[in-house]
Amino acid sequence: MTPFSYPALTLSAETLGCRRGGRLIFDGLDFRLGNGEVIALTGRNGAGKSSLLAMLCGRLRPDAGTIRVEGAPEAPATELIHLVGHRDGLKTALTARENLAFAQALLGGDALSAAEALAAVGLPHVAALPVGYLSAGQRRRVALARLLVSRRPFWLLDEPMAALDLAAQSMLTGLMRAHLAQGGAILAATHGPLGLDGARELRIGP
Repeated sequence: MTPFSYPALTLSAETLGCRRGGRLIFDGLDFRLGNGEVIALTGRNGAGKSSLLAMLCGRLRPDAGTIRVEGAPEAPATELIHLVGHRDGLKTALTARENLAFAQALLGGDALSAAEALAAVGLPHVAALPVGYLSAGQRRRVALARLLVSRRPFWLLDEPMAALDLAAQSMLTGLMRAHLAQGGAILAATHGPLGLDGARELRIGP
């Protein structure tokens, strides 16, 4: 089987500004994120980390500046981005398998099946359980498994290690390394280390 790799792409932001409730959160923010690169987005609570991720995936309009993906095909830039927010965004009445199947149908399924993705995050045994019955750490792993059911080069992660035990953190680090090895890129808002070599820091606020 031919190894998969992403084409040459760069996600860039220039002089981004954000206001929430009439208050300036950040401005003049610049960065570039290319193949195989990882950025650790840091800053105090309320500095605008989650707002920046929402801007990059098209859920929030910037108050200033521009966002673009260079080298992108005709597909919209938002179709090149995966976002896993600090809220899991799962439907608690659906099973773990059904949540992932729904995500795959919505995002386009060209990667792992729901069953394969659950196995990759160490949860094959919960496939038929409603998500509402799972622990916080298990729900987080199901949410992260959505990254695996559809190939998108840019992973935007909001506190990806939250609610994960040490074994699950190691699992996630392995998944991130595999994504980077394929030419993917990661921007992760975090208060702690990601365990990834070569990560550079982008700090918002003082």
